[in-house]
Amino acid sequence: MKVVGIIPARFGSTRFPGKPLVMIGSKTMIRRTYEQVLKSSLDAVVVATDDRRIFEEVQDFGGKAVMTRADHRSGTDRCREALDLVDGNYDAVVNIQGDEPFIDPCQIDQVAELIRRDDTCLATLARRIADPKRIVNPNTVKVVFDHEGNALYFSRHPLPYVRDAELDQWFEKADYYQHIGIYAYKADTLRAIAAMPMGRLEQAESLEQLRWLENGLRIRVAVTEVKETIAIDTPQDLLNIPKELCQ
Repeated sequence: MKVVGIIPARFGSTRFPGKPLVMIGSKTMIRRTYEQVLKSSLDAVVVATDDRRIFEEVQDFGGKAVMTRADHRSGTDRCREALDLVDGNYDAVVNIQGDEPFIDPCQIDQVAELIRRDDTCLATLARRIADPKRIVNPNTVKVVFDHEGNALYFSRHPLPYVRDAELDQWFEKADYYQHIGIYAYKADTLRAIAAMPMGRLEQAESLEQLRWLENGLRIRVAVTEVKETIAIDTPQDLLNIPKELCQ
């Protein structure tokens, strides 16, 4: 099975315009992300962008990129267009966020291994939450899954809710998992979900994966033991990068 890694990278961002081209040491963020993905076992890597400056930057450092429309509602939709633009007839896609310049290639391989299974059409990762404060943080998306690793629900609200216990006791009485925003899809599944209209659950929580669950699709979840890496969401996040990572 041939699996391509696609990195959606748009120039426009409310909190950090031009983020893919920000310099981290001597390299742009999109270059660092691309080079990390190259360390994985994927068959190919391509950047999907809506901006000529990002496209040219990727070409300048020897990477592969495709130009996509600017009106996509999500990175998944951008990946769907990119899949039709790349050469190679790939059977599956791994969607890696462009603001993860220090992503561990082991995580990419872990989700790719899942999507290579015949019984898996969608896959993602989760990490056990170690900080009790994060279970009530709406920016930390929680996921619950069954004994076979099939996602039951994703939410910005704490999941599960612990009945007959004070909030400060929940962490002791239940296991909580943070969803990690890396996705893998079979090629035909990616085309199908991109054509689905937004559902009520997705509108309520602003989580696109709820559209897939609402349409009856099964999402496999693997638990990663890799520690959380530094993602770049705002200019302030650049100040948190250790100097040794900027070499």
